[in-house]
Amino acid sequence: MPDLAQIVAVYEGSDGNATKALYDTLHRLGPVGFVAANLFRAQKNSARAKVYRGRRYKGAAYDRKDWAIGNLARSLSDCGDQAGITWGWGEDDKQPFHKTVLYIDLPTGQVSFHTSARGAGPNYAGAWDGVPNASADRILRWVARVFRDCELGAVA
Repeated sequence: MPDLAQIVAVYEGSDGNATKALYDTLHRLGPVGFVAANLFRAQKNSARAKVYRGRRYKGAAYDRKDWAIGNLARSLSDCGDQAGITWGWGEDDKQPFHKTVLYIDLPTGQVSFHTSARGAGPNYAGAWDGVPNASADRILRWVARVFRDCELGAVA
């Protein structure tokens, strides 16, 4: 099973085969793995969308980000309870665009994604924790924890 350093390398890298292999390995872990794979994908797509320049590439990157967040919301609707994750949708009135926010409470901390449209799922009962730019680290550490818990037999 991959450790944190390997997960970070896949996240920061551009090796499509390594990324697909990580997703396949996570999917084999059941509900928590599906959520972890979709969280990783959404974060990777979100990070990529922020660095692209040029209208054509940036627009395509944000479309892919929104697609990934939609997949994440569906996986949370289907498997979030089984994975023990609290989540929901909120609004960020300070944003002129992409006001809709998907909040997810992981054991490693809260993560959030701004998106153009709300997806399936409940309203978020909490509030933003106020920690900026923490999602990537929290997601990567949680994915590593999912693998570690699986090795220890704590993940069904």
